[in-house]
Amino acid sequence: MRDEPTNAWAAWIGRENVRHDHVEPGAFNRWLATLDRAAPADGCVPQAYHWCLCLPDAPTAILGADGHPVRADSDDSFLPPIALPRRMWAASKVEFLAPLRPGQSVIRRSRVVSITQKQGGSGKLVFAEVAHETHGDGSLAVRDIQSIVFREPAPAGAPPTPPAAGGDTFDPSEWDAHRLLVPSEALLFRYSALTFNSHRIHYDLPYATGAEGYRGLVVHGPLTATLLLDLAARHFGDNILKSFDFRGTSPAVCGEELHLTLRGSFANIELGAFASDGRQVMAASAAI
Repeated sequence: MRDEPTNAWAAWIGRENVRHDHVEPGAFNRWLATLDRAAPADGCVPQAYHWCLCLPDAPTAILGADGHPVRADSDDSFLPPIALPRRMWAASKVEFLAPLRPGQSVIRRSRVVSITQKQGGSGKLVFAEVAHETHGDGSLAVRDIQSIVFREPAPAGAPPTPPAAGGDTFDPSEWDAHRLLVPSEALLFRYSALTFNSHRIHYDLPYATGAEGYRGLVVHGPLTATLLLDLAARHFGDNILKSFDFRGTSPAVCGEELHLTLRGSFANIELGAFASDGRQVMAASAAI
């Protein structure tokens, strides 16, 4: 994979976007219900909820065929128009500086850090790196640097990607904590609603398989990351982590087993999400 010139996007580097919100108790309770968990005893909001704040609000009339806005004058006005139709949240580097609380006023300041075009084995890729700072009642609570990848369309007529070959099964014995779940259509629907995410790969099966070539509905990357943070909270306690980095490595598919794992402690915590055949879905690390 090699980098390509990105002079066409140089003027977009450093552009900023500011959004206002608040931690609405009703929405927070629906987030807890979606994850089948109770509210923390300290009254704070668990880590990962910041991905449900300061959401895009593009009108339905300007959504494209994939469910994303087709114009750059709405939710992502600080990002340039990138002529690659397939979009994925590939990774994040998160710092947790202070917990959020229900009822707080929230401001998120976002800035374009870099835009890089690469040529890989699957075709042209464009990586956009965006830094977000989320403030609760004026104090910085979360710093999150997100990597978004834009890809070329799936080849016309390409069959959906089959499961990994071989008879391997995932073995959780080398991990300190393990949780097995099967993401359902209802879970994906609820998370899409909580994050106002209209990307059709998460709810439209014919589109996901026929247009984008996936084997089934795709589990949101931030939902998988949220489930890993929830595993860490169950193991260490709420709002313990100081940092959390994740990178998607393979799509998780609705209706298929998903193994969530954790091992280590203090500054060397490793987390992962795996399919039942041993294929890694997400790699993550954290520190206390």
